[in-house]
Amino acid sequence: MKDEPRAHPLRHSTQDLATADRIPDTPQTRSPSHQLAFGDTDFLTREDLRPVRLQLELLKAQLLLDEAGVTSTVVLFGGARIPDPATRDLARTPELSDLSRYYTEARRFAHAMTGRCLAGGGSEGVIVTGGGPGVMEAGNRGALEAGGRSIGLNIVLPHEQAPNRYVTPELSFNFHYFAIRKMHFLMRARVICIFPGGFGTLDEMFESLTLIQTKRMKPVPFLLFGRAWWEKIVNWQALADAGVIADHDLGLFTYVETAEEAMVAIDTWVAG
Repeated sequence: MKDEPRAHPLRHSTQDLATADRIPDTPQTRSPSHQLAFGDTDFLTREDLRPVRLQLELLKAQLLLDEAGVTSTVVLFGGARIPDPATRDLARTPELSDLSRYYTEARRFAHAMTGRCLAGGGSEGVIVTGGGPGVMEAGNRGALEAGGRSIGLNIVLPHEQAPNRYVTPELSFNFHYFAIRKMHFLMRARVICIFPGGFGTLDEMFESLTLIQTKRMKPVPFLLFGRAWWEKIVNWQALADAGVIADHDLGLFTYVETAEEAMVAIDTWVAG
């Protein structure tokens, strides 16, 4: 992000950063205490500065999405390990190979939703994914193939994690804090789609459902792709039968199998 000097009488911070690099080399100027606070990485990464870093992560993506004119999003959550059908023979298990069909459906759904987004001016219903491989890649890919933009909310992990090549570059973000990343997934969400996946997908699904259940978030179309998968992974009815959720909570989501079914579900959705 390039921070251009604004038209006001005060000297801009970027000018002072450049000037600070040209000052004489002395014991005083080499001291960490002499560095400008906002240019001092060691200072900004101190334990005491965590609240500031949280705010910066929230604010950076917020400002850039506002500047890009993104008013609402369609969220795609799903497994990073689900392969493109073209490479399904390399999948580590037969089950993952079979799940490659959801890569195709995520790609097709993102393509259809992006076409609708573009028809409406390109600011509402922009696809957002976690920016990584698998279902995330499929979502960004479908949006790009439709000629539109898409968002990637990547996160730094202990192993190498790079954004997939289909994310719109100026809408490719990177996070340290999972909590702030999750906020950006949902702050503009008008549709949430959950594809098969692992711990991360389950975490995102249950957190989103909890926010809607507890009325901390307005209801939106909440689509689970692959009824057989989800009913095998989660015994939803057992939760209701035990009384740990209400019967009507089972109506917070809708099962779909294909991109076409998802589009119909969105178009016919009525808030409960």
